[in-house]
Parts: sequence; structure tokens; C-alpha cells
Amino acid sequence: MNLTRRDFMAMMGIASATGFLSPSAIASSWGSGKDPYEIDDYGNVTLLHITDTHAQLLPVWWREPGTNIGTRKQKEWGVTPHLVGNHKLEYYGIKAGTPEGYALSCMDFDTLAHKYGKIGGYAHIATLVKRYREQVGKKAILLDGGDAWQGSATSLWTKAEDMVGAQNLLKEDYFVGHWEFTYGADRVEYLLKHKLKAKFLSQNVFTIPWDEPVFDPYDIREISGRKVAIIGQSFPFTPIANPAYFVPKWAFGIHPGHMQKMVDECREKHHADIVVVLSHNGADVDKKMASQVKGIDIILGGHTHEIMGPRPVKINNTLIINTSTNGKFLARFDLDVGKGKLKGWRFHYLPIISNMIPEDKEMVDYITKVRAPYAKKLAEPLAVTESLLYRRDNFNGTFDQILCDALREEMDCEAAFSPGFRWGYCKLPGETITMEDVMGQTAITYPQVTVTEYTGAELKNVMEQVADNLFNPNPYYIQGGDMIRVGNIQYTMDPGETIDKRITDLRIGGKMVQANKRYKVAGWGAMQRVEGTPVWDIFAKWLRSKKTVSANSRDLPVLTKNMKGNPGIAFPKEYDL
Repeated sequence: MNLTRRDFMAMMGIASATGFLSPSAIASSWGSGKDPYEIDDYGNVTLLHITDTHAQLLPVWWREPGTNIGTRKQKEWGVTPHLVGNHKLEYYGIKAGTPEGYALSCMDFDTLAHKYGKIGGYAHIATLVKRYREQVGKKAILLDGGDAWQGSATSLWTKAEDMVGAQNLLKEDYFVGHWEFTYGADRVEYLLKHKLKAKFLSQNVFTIPWDEPVFDPYDIREISGRKVAIIGQSFPFTPIANPAYFVPKWAFGIHPGHMQKMVDECREKHHADIVVVLSHNGADVDKKMASQVKGIDIILGGHTHEIMGPRPVKINNTLIINTSTNGKFLARFDLDVGKGKLKGWRFHYLPIISNMIPEDKEMVDYITKVRAPYAKKLAEPLAVTESLLYRRDNFNGTFDQILCDALREEMDCEAAFSPGFRWGYCKLPGETITMEDVMGQTAITYPQVTVTEYTGAELKNVMEQVADNLFNPNPYYIQGGDMIRVGNIQYTMDPGETIDKRITDLRIGGKMVQANKRYKVAGWGAMQRVEGTPVWDIFAKWLRSKKTVSANSRDLPVLTKNMKGNPGIAFPKEYDL
């Protein structure tokens, strides 16, 4: 299907009668007076980028974080710190209440969600990708930044084959990975060799003990008479953030020295005119890498689910973006590539707001077919939520709060831990939580629930280690995820402190934790092979028994007062200092 602007606008006119906003309504809402998805052609190379879709074939609700504390290096690099909420909108001059304001911040999320609709969905992404391919022709490259194979029941149950089919329909060109590796090396190699049509690249994955590259590190694509080098960077901390037993013969790492070698090889051996890195490092790791490695023109980043702007960050001569999650944005770079250099560029973050983009029929038919065997099981109603449920935040999201409550009660424990995963979509107040929603928060290949007896000292150490991973001033030690989620645990947190000093006044059930006393704690996502019931079974059982749930009361840390005024933090009401 070739989709011109005229076709797109005609489809929008039809779609408005079936729940989509009309073209005029879109233009009016956006405040620009024109179709926000119309982009003037420019240059001789177009990069289209998605990342971290987390296996969500259908549109979902996704709320931006209310707290996202950045590294101290931001000022040193001369770039904008992490901004959220009103801080972000005011900094970039974006009007609250608009579609762009809805996409870029957590402000008035419940209200704006009802107005503008869900985000993402491969059928909506496909429509926009086809439109731009029709516009720019063969000068387009579609790059997927990874974390596409994990996050849903259907992806887990088909061992990622449903997502590979969707990627192939999108006609992706390049791909890197992270959660993909949790299916195990054999499954990954099978899918990449026999199923996925996109080229998988990774310059930072090597065999053990021979230290040989597992995947091609880069590819050279000639477009419009110019040579474009694409270098892949998979998640460098895979065997640390996820169980190492899935990839026992593969070693990972950032490897900035080897990255420099690959950049130089692309430039000197292959005479690349520009170098693009498709990365799953995470935003701050990409920034540090750009400060060390010379010759990279653009880093298309992923992993931390951030929206760095609405415009790219620039460090030295490298432009860096990170394209959100759950299919919420399609990023578009239009490049004027000269001989041996990038002469000019234009950039667009394009929110995939489902009410504003019609579905692509070919993708709809595929998604319907691939989900059909599981539809009845996925649709099982479990409970109704009385409050907004979300995961993404530096500290306890509301979805993880009720998950921790479920673990603690079902496993008869004093406290509970839940991993600080960034994936996991939202549910609005009044919505029914289904089995699909439970899987959307828990669908991993190591889901067993465990009960562990920690001493108070051990419990504090676990939390300090996770805090250091999240708030370490050196981005190369930030290995993914938000703060560990807790149930019936209270504490004071100073993110600006050093390890072993960030957490004080640690309590369980309001009582001070004693270093030598043992506490029974439920958890899931163990890094070692363990026996146990899958977390989704425990969570679903608890929800069925409750009928209605609410997360209005949460185990949030008290942030120390010396954090107040940090421009990288927008404190929601519960953090009012």
C-alpha cells in the first residue's frame, strides 16, 4: 500500500466518523493550523526511528514520569538536564493541554488521555511509516532500537514470533537488542537467521572466551550517492540487568574504544559520508559515549524510554535522541549529506496518537490473526481500578504498588520487592484490569515469585545497590531501570549521596529496621534460576479476590531537602518539600 498525503487526509476524513479526530480538528488541537504529520521534503537521506515498543502491538495508555532525576554530568556536557512535567513544557515553550503537551509530559494525564486517546500501536505506526516512505522513496531507512520482543503475553507465548512478523511488515532495515536476549542465545540466533528480515547489528557483543564478534558491528548503505554507516550498540549491561544464564557464552559492554575503531573503519576503509549509531545504551550513557568517541554524526538512542527534547541534544559534533517507548513516537531525521560530512538536518518527534492516525489495514489484519488464539484468555476481567495505574517513575509507580501489595498478601510476607522495570503501560480510573494487562506488567522469561529472609542489613544493601545503579554520577555505572519498588517499606532517600549513604530511616510497617533481625520478603525476577509460581498467577489471583483496587496510598520515599530546587526534577504533589 502506497499512502500519499492526499490518501492520508482522505482516510482521516473517513476515520473521523468512526472515532478518529478529523483533519481540521487535529490541526486546531495542535495549534499550528496544519496537519502536524505533514513534513516538507529535505535533504538526501531520511532516518525513521522507533525503539522500546515492548511488544505492544495495540495502542496503550502511557504516562510520562513525574520524577526523573538526571546525572550531574548534564551541566558539564552543557546539555539540558532531565526535565519532566511543567518544567519540560515551560522550557521548550510547549502549551499544556495540547496533543504535544499530552505526549511530552504527565500533566493532566487522565483528562488529556480521554481527549486524545491511546498512543502507539503497530497499525498506526505502519500508516505513518508508509506515508513517509511514499514521500521520500528509497532514501528512507527504518531503524528499530530494540526491546521490541518483550512486554506482552503474545510475545512471550510465541517466543517473540508475533513481533518479528510485525517488524517484517513494517519493513524495518536495522535492529539492535536488549530484552530480546532473555529468550536465550539459541532462540535469538534462530529468529535473526530464519525469521527477521531486518539486519541485526552489534559492535559490543563478543564470544566467551574467544572475544570474537557475535554479530556484524556495522553496515554501509548507499543512498542518493552517499554512503551511510549504521553501527549497532546493543544494551551493554545485559548479563547484569538480566540473568546471565540466558547468554552464557556472550560478553557485553559499552566498549567505547572498539566503537571508535568501528567509526574510524567506516570512515577510512569504507569512506562513509556520515556515521549513525543505533544504540540501546540509555540516554546518559549515549551522552558520555558521544563525549569520548569522535566521528559519530547521530546517535539514535533507546532503553531509558526518554523523550530528549522535542529536539536533539548535541555533544561535541554528535546529535543524540531517545525515542520514548510503547510506540509513542516515531522520530524522523531528514539529512543533507555531503561528501564526507553532514551539511544540514531537520528533525521531528512525531507522536503516534491513535485518534489522529488511521490504522493500516494490512497490519490490522496481521495483528488480529496473530492474537486470535489467545484472545479469550487475554480478555479475562480481573478487577476494576479506582485510581490511575502506571509504572514509569523513579520511585513506586501505582501499578507496582498494587503488585507489591498482592505479593505481600498472597505470600504472607512482611514486605515485598518488585523490579524497577520501566516498561509496563497504564490503566485509567474506572477501567477493568484484564489478564492481558497483568501480563503487560509481568511478561518475562524469569517470572517466578520467591520468598526470601533478609536481615535488616541485607535489605538495606539491596536497596543501596539499586539506588547506586540509578543515581551514580558516572553514566557508565547506570545499568538500567528505576528504583526497586517496595511494599510496606518506608525510607528516606538522598539521590545526591554516595553508595551506602543514600538510604536512611529504613522501616517496615512503620517500625525501624534492625540490622540483625530477619524479615520475610516476597519478590520476583530473580537473577538466578529458581523455582516458584509465575508472578502473573499470583497477581491475577489477588485481583480476582479484590474486585476493585486503588493505589492512592503508596510506599514513596521521603526525599531529603537538599534535592529541592534541582532543575532536573519536577516533584509531583506527594514529593512537595
